[in-house]
Amino acid sequence: MAPETLIVEEHDHITKITLNRPNALNAINDKMGEELLATLKDTEKSETVRCLIITGAGRAFSAGEDVAGLKDRYGEGTHPSLGDHLRKKYHPIITRIRNIEKPIIARLNGIAAGSGASLALACDIRVASEEAGLKQAFIGVGLVPDSGSSYLLTRMIGLGRALELIMTGKTISAREAEQLGLINKVVAATELDKHTDELAHRLATGPTKALGLSKRIVNRVTSLELPEALEYEAYNQDIAGRTSDHLEAVKAFLEKRQPRFSGK
Repeated sequence: MAPETLIVEEHDHITKITLNRPNALNAINDKMGEELLATLKDTEKSETVRCLIITGAGRAFSAGEDVAGLKDRYGEGTHPSLGDHLRKKYHPIITRIRNIEKPIIARLNGIAAGSGASLALACDIRVASEEAGLKQAFIGVGLVPDSGSSYLLTRMIGLGRALELIMTGKTISAREAEQLGLINKVVAATELDKHTDELAHRLATGPTKALGLSKRIVNRVTSLELPEALEYEAYNQDIAGRTSDHLEAVKAFLEKRQPRFSGK
């Protein structure tokens, strides 16, 4: 059954997941959270998918958590457990994105705010339109960053810069985000599909196992001392060295041709 809140397309070993609630700026309601997690699980298991793209329909990537149900959730001055909400809805999504051993590109067509920004930051590479932007929207509603934003921001741009964005809640343009290192490439809106598709094709035809192992290493090494990091690299290099793609690359080098990677 096709998802109600997403558009999922697969071609040339690439799965494109489009958040599809444009009238709500792709705010993430519970249904979208469930469908996004299920789709990520399916693509992780797929033997044909070798790269993922996550983007938004319309003029936004995602405005973050859907606030349509606030009246019911906060009725009569109650304080719902936001921690339980995060553990159930967002933690599995962010963890899955970071642990899928396939490259994931965020195609930022517009604003990514709150948990929408967290979703974009959790991806491996971000390509953005000049019309896009990032916003840590939490402080504006008296909350702290969640869905991985504090973790990801601090590691990408350092404590001082991260706290500035978190504490001010200001929207930063795609160009400013690129300068800070939060976005990898900014292009004209008319060129966004071209650049995203070219990158996705390059990754989808690459040595998938080695790309996944590289992601595994980068996820881990920030919490290790250098000797442990060196050993963890060596351990995973052993795994990569036994793949068919590595042997194909060696053979191609000796035969003076471009390798033809199979993803295995």
